[in-house]
Amino acid sequence: MHDDRSLIETRLAQALEDRIRPCVHPRSVPLDVQAWSAPGEPVPVAEGLAAPYEPVEVGRAWGRPWATVWFRIRGTVPDDWAGSAVEAVLDLGFTGAGPGFQAEALVYRPDATAIKSLNPRTRWVGIADKAGGGEEVLLYLEASSNPEIDGPVSLMGDWDTSGDDPLYRLRRMDLAVFDSEVWELVQDFEVLQQLMLELSVDDPRRWEILRTLERAVDVLDFRGDVGAAAPEARGVLAEALARPAHASAHRMSAVGHAHIDSAWLWPLRETVRKVARTTSNVTDLMDRDPEFVFAMSQAQQLAWIKEQRPEVYARVKEKVASGQFVPVGGMWVEADTNMPGGEAMVRQFTHGKRFFLQEFGIETDEVWLPDSFGYSAALPQLVRLSNSTYFLTQKISWSQFNKFPHHTFWWEGIDGTRVFTHFPPVDTYNASFTGAEMAHAVRNFQDKGSATRSLVPFGWGDGGGGPTREMLARARRLADLEGSPRVEIEPPSAFFAKARADYPNAPVWLGELYLELHRGTYTSVATTKQGNRRSEHLLREAELWSATAAVRSGLPYPYERLDRLWKTVLLHQFHDILPGSGIAWVNREARDTYREVMSELEDIIGAALRALAGDGSAGGTVVFNAAPHERGGVPALGAAAGSARPGAAPVTVRPTDDGWVLDNGLVRVDVDGQGLVSSVRDSGTGRNAIAPSGHGNLLQVHPDLPNNGDAWDVDHYYRHTVTDLTGADEVTVVEDGPATASVKVVRRFGNSTVEQTLRLAAGARRLDIATTVDWRETRTILKAAFALDVHTDHSTSETQFGHVRRPAHTNTSWDAAKFEICAHRWIHVGEPGYGVALVNDSTYGHDVTRSRRDEAADDGGTTTTVRLSLLRAPTFPDPHPDQGVHRLGYALVPGAAIGDAVREGYRINLPEREIPGDTPVAPLVAVDHDGVVIEAVKLADDGSGDVVVRLYEAHGGRAQALLTPGFPAAGAVETDLLERPWRDARPRPALTVVRDDGAVALDLRPFQIVTLRLARA
Repeated sequence: MHDDRSLIETRLAQALEDRIRPCVHPRSVPLDVQAWSAPGEPVPVAEGLAAPYEPVEVGRAWGRPWATVWFRIRGTVPDDWAGSAVEAVLDLGFTGAGPGFQAEALVYRPDATAIKSLNPRTRWVGIADKAGGGEEVLLYLEASSNPEIDGPVSLMGDWDTSGDDPLYRLRRMDLAVFDSEVWELVQDFEVLQQLMLELSVDDPRRWEILRTLERAVDVLDFRGDVGAAAPEARGVLAEALARPAHASAHRMSAVGHAHIDSAWLWPLRETVRKVARTTSNVTDLMDRDPEFVFAMSQAQQLAWIKEQRPEVYARVKEKVASGQFVPVGGMWVEADTNMPGGEAMVRQFTHGKRFFLQEFGIETDEVWLPDSFGYSAALPQLVRLSNSTYFLTQKISWSQFNKFPHHTFWWEGIDGTRVFTHFPPVDTYNASFTGAEMAHAVRNFQDKGSATRSLVPFGWGDGGGGPTREMLARARRLADLEGSPRVEIEPPSAFFAKARADYPNAPVWLGELYLELHRGTYTSVATTKQGNRRSEHLLREAELWSATAAVRSGLPYPYERLDRLWKTVLLHQFHDILPGSGIAWVNREARDTYREVMSELEDIIGAALRALAGDGSAGGTVVFNAAPHERGGVPALGAAAGSARPGAAPVTVRPTDDGWVLDNGLVRVDVDGQGLVSSVRDSGTGRNAIAPSGHGNLLQVHPDLPNNGDAWDVDHYYRHTVTDLTGADEVTVVEDGPATASVKVVRRFGNSTVEQTLRLAAGARRLDIATTVDWRETRTILKAAFALDVHTDHSTSETQFGHVRRPAHTNTSWDAAKFEICAHRWIHVGEPGYGVALVNDSTYGHDVTRSRRDEAADDGGTTTTVRLSLLRAPTFPDPHPDQGVHRLGYALVPGAAIGDAVREGYRINLPEREIPGDTPVAPLVAVDHDGVVIEAVKLADDGSGDVVVRLYEAHGGRAQALLTPGFPAAGAVETDLLERPWRDARPRPALTVVRDDGAVALDLRPFQIVTLRLARA
């Protein structure tokens, strides 16, 4: 037979697109259209419905960037359409961008009932399955003229810079007959065509489909009524669609989904409307298809529509009750998991799961994080402690260099906890059941031969939209089709149960799920990072001191304020806000919000401290220490009267031939004439932490020009070009003891200025460096380098409730890929018997490299350089995200063990507070083991007055400790993260003994987290 395959395939494609698809709506009449432009921000629905509308014509331009335009659409069903299915076909002027990245609308009835959304992939609104002739049609559209944000520099990301010119032009506003038989033919044709194109040309099935589709096209008379011939054409295709899948075909559990970024290329206020549009869409589809199941994460998003779109939320609750709308995720938002602190990650679960329990009576079992930029090794334990069982992600498929070896596996965290994990081999959380997606998922599945199942989340996402009726039609056809995997729509819980039974001996992956991409997000938009870090620690203080004041003095505990503030901070940990990958509007709002949050938390803390400190009229002071370790005579989590604090040896500063020496008897620091640190000696051992011929606090700048995603990425080749900022414009002593000695260094480079104060305090074992940068660079990264005389092959970085070790070498591609890493309050490098830590108050990005110790001596040793990534200057999606003045703090801790790093990391983030008063404050709780860290002290969320304490083993070893309440305690119970006693009867291994005096004996494994609920006597 002659090979005419390419010719026929082209014919089939043209027939579908040019001849069959246009006949889905064979007859149409124009609708009457009126419009009203809302001034400024969106208005309530009632105001939009009652607005003064004016006539507009199709072809009219509308909508400046970020504006809202309401359209009122009227029409009458022609008499000769009586009995036909009728739809409104509405095109707002959609462009090539997909749903969620351009104009969108929510359609309302005159009574303010939301029907469904409009976007480029769902331009229809059902009017009637069997319309009556003369039937009146009246619809309202709340249309958003959201701009497309594209690079390399876009001013569209904020209202004030986006201009006033309209972005869109009405293209079609019609009432149309809907020919369901032609529409079904389109779905039949498309599924077979896409399957055919994915099969091998040597597969007979491909050729059978080709000839079947050709015969179907032959029976259609494109010069006549396509609709009349559609049943016959479908009959031709029926046999090809009826052939069952192979017995060994891969099985896919399909879950409707619409990933909605809580902010990204749109502000938070627009996300509220995206959620309303998407949930309206899916509940409308559920009415039409009772088998459709849709999963939605992020409690915050449902809370928004509960508050602002109650009529939409009522429909969601109805469908949750029916089992079609499935809450998943168990978190307040789909957070970044690299940077949030330990307690913040706990609250993501407590606030998220509690919302789903209170609103729907559902205990979510799946942690659903498809799009975060890597996953902390602390997560498995937090998942289990939140009473969840499974974990899902997809983003790891984006890694640059190394393909992850599993799709279904047990993920083991730093403490040894394992959680059953899956990431879909379809490699997208926005699937639509194309033939290409289905074939890729089968080819890509890493666990073939051992497992047979995977999950496919389907629906338009990122900007929302969700599944379409076309996707559901494709899923039905793919349920059991030769040449394709079997597809079954079902909830995630059904998939996970089947997958776990199918693959009980799945392999284990130990440690973090490091994403080999988006490493720049550890540093982009420093103000957001700083706001997050500061807010987390202020929340710790607010809860600690408020609980202490409530127990000791009866001060009312601010439950509602703390709940609201926590939710605000959790929202801003969303994986495009905290990482700094949002538009200018998002970054500006985050900066303003953090300022408000911190101000209110300072008010709460101030009120509690005043209630505890007693009378300050005599001029005395009380020093409060919110850190989990004693310092300067002030107890951990308590306070001491100022006069009772022990003194420390004075610090001195003296000049040398080339600079100054700062010495406090514990640490001696040499600063040269250019303000560089040339030596940091531990006075007890005499060992110099700085490498020979090296320096500490050497500022370096690199061109920062990633191939893609300015705000997201740092590509490894940035290191090829570096400028050391060795010259100083000013080096002066500004404090000369006895309490502190400090040297100020000013450097100017490019268009920027950096002013640093190198400070050594009496009694301190660290060198503090306060940095103020007036940053005016573009596409540049600023690093602070410390060349350390330490021989090691790894670094240790704090993560939530513990730490992780990462290679400092590049032996393998997996090692080399970790050229930029995330650390929380500290990073440590060490060799047996000696280590050095760098602690910080707001920096997350770091890198660690190794060098020969002394090139001239060639003695075979190595040194280790640790660098903090201080600032970046990307230009997309925010063109000027980091410009301006930044204040950053970090410190070098010589001779540090891991415990020292933990202690100093807390101290730099929780400075002491000194206020007038005369009353020392004993800690509300105390623990007798230095490696057991109390992370949170608060009153129970249920208002019972119980004291909740969360602690963990921080050094990575086993610990036996005694926790002693500083108040009469009636008993203690170990709980899950939601402060509920464990529901099973098994004894929890952490809590071994509760003594008569309320003290609790603990036996902890490495990095174990324990939540204790202490009843007050």
